[in-house]
Amino acid sequence: MPKRALIESRPWLVAGIALAIAFWLVADGAPGGTFKIVLKGASVAALAGYALSRSNARDARMIAAVMAAGATGDVALELSTVAGGAFFLLSHLIAIALYLSNRRPQTSSTQKAAAAALFVGVPLSAWLLARDPMAVIYATALGGMAATAWLSRFSRYNVGIGALMFVVSDLLIFARLGGVLDESVTGWLVWPLYYAGQLLICTGVIRTVRRDHRA
Repeated sequence: MPKRALIESRPWLVAGIALAIAFWLVADGAPGGTFKIVLKGASVAALAGYALSRSNARDARMIAAVMAAGATGDVALELSTVAGGAFFLLSHLIAIALYLSNRRPQTSSTQKAAAAALFVGVPLSAWLLARDPMAVIYATALGGMAATAWLSRFSRYNVGIGALMFVVSDLLIFARLGGVLDESVTGWLVWPLYYAGQLLICTGVIRTVRRDHRA
């Protein structure tokens, strides 16, 4: 699709990507804190706008709510770790409800094993990295989100992989908090992995929703 056509048909998506890149470029630069917070929150909020602009179906509204809660969490994290974590916890719970209502009709034993590994392995990894009970509580919801995404009918190449990228991003944060990895390493990786994961999740769900309505 030509660049102009993409901008005209999916302005929210293009805006979100542009804002995300801008935030990554200025994250350690000179612009003030408020400017960075606006870039950070707006980039994911734009994904919610994209979802609502592409479909008014229930699942589209739910993934928009996931993105909106995530955007609020991004902003809240700059002010309070607890408040930010609470909004991300909410976003994972909404996502779990979405994925459970869109379960794949048939799943193999290896797919179920992978989902179980995510559900157990993510909070276990959070504990080993951060040694923080609150991190484990949050990571349980994170692991549940990734596990149910993997078992959902949405594309694993989009939603499944996006959920895994989200998990890796958060595990890097736990590694930083626990002193396992330095900020110089995690600072360059957390945001790209997180935003790319959100982007894949949102576009993957919307692609399936729109395909259903064309059928």
